[in-house]
Amino acid sequence: MTAPLLAFYGDDLTGSTDVMESLSLRGIETVLFTDRPTEAQAARFAGAQAIGLAGTSRSETPAWMDEHLPAVFEWMKALGARLTHYKVCSTFDSSPPIGSIGRAAEIGRRVFGDRPVPLVVGAPQLKRWTAFGNLFAAFRGETFRIDRHPVMSRHPVTPMREADLALHLAAQTSLAVALLDHLALTAEDADAQADAILAADPGLVLIDVLNGQTQEAAGRQLERLREAGCRFTVGSSGVEYALTAHWSKTGRIGAPAEFAQLAPVERISVVSGSCSPTTERQIRHAGANGFEPIDFDPRAFVTGDTAAVEAVGSRAEAALRAGRSVIVHTAMGPESDLGDELSGTDGARHAIGRGLGDLQAALVRRLGLRRAVIAGGDTSSHALRQLGIHALTTRLPLPDTPGSPVALAHSDDPVFDGLEIALKGGQVGGDDYFSRVRDGG
Repeated sequence: MTAPLLAFYGDDLTGSTDVMESLSLRGIETVLFTDRPTEAQAARFAGAQAIGLAGTSRSETPAWMDEHLPAVFEWMKALGARLTHYKVCSTFDSSPPIGSIGRAAEIGRRVFGDRPVPLVVGAPQLKRWTAFGNLFAAFRGETFRIDRHPVMSRHPVTPMREADLALHLAAQTSLAVALLDHLALTAEDADAQADAILAADPGLVLIDVLNGQTQEAAGRQLERLREAGCRFTVGSSGVEYALTAHWSKTGRIGAPAEFAQLAPVERISVVSGSCSPTTERQIRHAGANGFEPIDFDPRAFVTGDTAAVEAVGSRAEAALRAGRSVIVHTAMGPESDLGDELSGTDGARHAIGRGLGDLQAALVRRLGLRRAVIAGGDTSSHALRQLGIHALTTRLPLPDTPGSPVALAHSDDPVFDGLEIALKGGQVGGDDYFSRVRDGG
């Protein structure tokens, strides 16, 4: 495998496919592995220009990160990529005990040579912006500071209560955070200001992205910092959008890629562990457009209630055999989240993800389905591993709902090899998302 332009680790699965999509759209051949590949698996993608690894660290503890991330980062370092990216959600939701971005940055900094770590979070394509180090995000046509966002300020696991990302990180790491704001990025002496920050040797360098101009400028500074030895970066897919904007301007990459449209299919299977109001609206829209929504109590996965799990599987299978699409969901919006109740049970949320993955795998196998969906960022990370899929490539980006592409699955099991699968984060997609994946286009 030749040295890629970029290597990335996604802290959850849907975040990883978000990166894969943003690169694929710009014609950069990208493969996303679900675990470190075997030699034979890697050989199938020897020409890949970008190599990703989908992880679960968004839902893990700092102790878990200390145990697992060093080896992962060493493996990625050995790939010899121009830049290695630890990918986090564009809403930056994280906390000291769960999904600590600060701890991941500390580990990556040590592995990649104790140089300042660039941090890019803003991504206008995803309706995320950073200004003077503060994060803003859109919701239903309005823009909110992230600590006032109607959803992310109330996230069931990692609510965002601080918009100033340096202050947010201060609870997770002792690394100092310097800021290269959007005014500095577009100033005549932008390079000098960036060099002065670098000379002070901060732990991280937060680079604002507010619009297209600052996005390309951020990509330019990422390249300059890489040349100064900063080969490890942290951030959302705003990292890729910034780099590809700069690479396009400088001629490193060519024209955007073209993708064949999806043909409609009669039926698909959806499993959802998302508590988001966005997913709630999508489930209700699908129910009004030919899907059979099936409400399932997630506690059955946690307690090992096999009878309940078998019953919901039988109901879903019957609907699919009758020609209907199904959505098995464990929540309908934030009010139905059982987080407080499940928080006392070790590994409960992971068990829900694995349970939904086992259910999806059984439905695909029994019904011969060729298209499926998993909804929920944390859910997808744990669910996909139950399907025996070792890699994903982009089948069809959905530019008007970025971050939720339809992917093509690669597996040693012919049942899942070639499966078209969409992995949707809770906040992603229009109300018609599930219908659209079924109906193609």
